[in-house]
Amino acid sequence: MDLEQLKQQIFKRDFYEKSLVFFLGVFLLALNYNLFFLPNHLVIGGTSGLSIIFEEIFGWDPNIFLYISGLILIILCYIFLGKKNTGVSIIGSIMYPFMISLTYPLAKLLQPYFTFDNIVITIILTSLLYGIANGMIYKVGFNTGGFDILMKIFNKYGHIPEGKASLILNSIIILFGGIAFGVHQVVYAIIILAIYSRIVDSILIGISNSKLFFIYTKEHQKVRKYIIEEMKTGVTILETEGGYSKKKGYMLMCVVPTKDYYYFKEMVLYIDPSAFFVIHDCYEVQGGKRRNLPFLMK
Repeated sequence: MDLEQLKQQIFKRDFYEKSLVFFLGVFLLALNYNLFFLPNHLVIGGTSGLSIIFEEIFGWDPNIFLYISGLILIILCYIFLGKKNTGVSIIGSIMYPFMISLTYPLAKLLQPYFTFDNIVITIILTSLLYGIANGMIYKVGFNTGGFDILMKIFNKYGHIPEGKASLILNSIIILFGGIAFGVHQVVYAIIILAIYSRIVDSILIGISNSKLFFIYTKEHQKVRKYIIEEMKTGVTILETEGGYSKKKGYMLMCVVPTKDYYYFKEMVLYIDPSAFFVIHDCYEVQGGKRRNLPFLMK
């Protein structure tokens, strides 16, 4: 099986459930645009940000602009990236402006209840909704087209990493937003993006509620016994060799709940004061036999 076939199988797995999550994510994204971004002139990049700027400068209808820009980007995607990439991007490129049209009356109905004197409340709500909506979309492997297409084109032909291309283009749009609406809008955009990125990361990879320990210790048998009998969790023993000294040794690998992090570390140091630690956040564990892990308890 080649890589493309494998990608197709992964994409088709639980397709209807993923589609439902995608539609809900786009619905929330469009509602957020109509409820918060557009009325408050919040520009954070992308075609959505351009639509807000062009409405202010030229009086263009934002929704029509999104339809037209989406169509242009789909054509560019087909020309430069091929049929397969276009198939994935076309759904989001059409669905997003359609959902904006659909949610506009609802946003108008809700707007009196979500208009605040304190801009901080508006920024927080905008960031939360924006992060949750995008996190749901990315989690199931979809996207909303738009500037994501430009990033892929720059990556393919300009050999510019997509992250770097996104940062450059969106920064330019945010600066134009600052020119159109004031420097304070740039500050708001930075705050929204900072909160948004943390929320998306939390949705995609989860919240770290466990720690992965790599422990190099001369008392590996005692530490192993403590982990199994007291911590009630599994442990793996790895044979090691010093890069400089060439001395043989053992390293233990185990996962413990975050709430037991300090207690566990101190107990290992009590058993072996010279123990060496490497500790990582652990977001997900699958397989094996583990107990006392909060994300595995039913």
